[in-house]
Amino acid sequence: MASPARAQSLRYHPLFIILATLSLLQTVTAQDEQQAADRVFFLPGQPRSPQVSQFSGYIIVERHSGRALFYWFFEAQKLPSQKPLLLWLNGGPGCSSVGFGAASELGPLMINGSGTGLEFNKFAWNKEANLLFLESPVGVGFSYTNTSSDLDKLNDRIVAEDTYTFLVSWFKRFPQYKNHEFYISGESYAGHYVPQLAEVVYERNKHLETNQQINLKGFIVGNAETNDYYDYKGLVEFAWSHSVISDLLYERVNSICDFRLSSWTKECKHVMASVYTQYDKIDIYNVYAPKCNTEESAQLSTSNSTPDLNAKRRLRRIRMYSGYNPCYSTYIEDYMNRMDVQKSLHANISGWIKDRRWSVCSYSIFDNYDNSVFSVLPIYSKLVKAGLRIWVYS
Repeated sequence: MASPARAQSLRYHPLFIILATLSLLQTVTAQDEQQAADRVFFLPGQPRSPQVSQFSGYIIVERHSGRALFYWFFEAQKLPSQKPLLLWLNGGPGCSSVGFGAASELGPLMINGSGTGLEFNKFAWNKEANLLFLESPVGVGFSYTNTSSDLDKLNDRIVAEDTYTFLVSWFKRFPQYKNHEFYISGESYAGHYVPQLAEVVYERNKHLETNQQINLKGFIVGNAETNDYYDYKGLVEFAWSHSVISDLLYERVNSICDFRLSSWTKECKHVMASVYTQYDKIDIYNVYAPKCNTEESAQLSTSNSTPDLNAKRRLRRIRMYSGYNPCYSTYIEDYMNRMDVQKSLHANISGWIKDRRWSVCSYSIFDNYDNSVFSVLPIYSKLVKAGLRIWVYS
């Protein structure tokens, strides 16, 4: 065994320095190769101008079971090296951030009105930030697992852990963004994902050297599920104030249901089912607009598809597909299921969706997901005290 003095001298031996340098160069080269392999040069139907710097691919989050998450990343339109990094997560649980967030809301490339190609989004958020869209949990969109039992035990904790593992590996693949200001964002059920992931990052940072920490500055959530009491009571108040439900039904709900309880009574489930039924043919986000009447959309009816669905889950299922263009989900699915599109995105390399269609939301994930917490407000309090910035919008 070498003495301390001997070991110290070896650190500065020319051969040791050469070997260490070669090892570092190999690591950097591997990172560059992985990053280059993920670059998307052009997508079918993409407009020629303006140019969009984009990457997409997989990060393995659990090798033993073969879990891998799919991402789509857009660099900022100008000065990406000076702009923050923003992770976007859609909710459901079970809905695709690639299909909704990237391709229909805030990404620079949106599916056109016929599903045949893309158009540039002049309101894209990558004017101000580098945008990272993640399909999570496994089983959503192009993300996959080689162990089918993984899909039966998904919950908030597992999703947060897998997403944190994804981030650590993604920063190794894109080290130039490691020190950028980092924000986590999302909507709907991501009101659970986002703060719980932020808490994991915050807690892990405590035990890491500064140069290993994720530079988390805050999080952003829209139309977020935050607290079951306020979420469900708010739904009933909104439905009544917009004449979606009658005065009589409104009074019955208020007299029967106590939304402070984590489990509803049989009577409450029954009366809330009457509330949800009113949304079978109404868009919950735009009650005055028509819903899509295609054959595919007919399958999304909450009453026809799963009559015995847990009462609390019915609201989440209604919100899964709601939006301003009643048939937009169909257009997105038409585009993402094209083989040339999947090849350009480096997606479906495992053949995960060979025997099924890519879909904007997964019913199986939604129905089997274990909703873990009643309220995430305690996490808000904790992270506000820690100095993180939080923006909630509707």
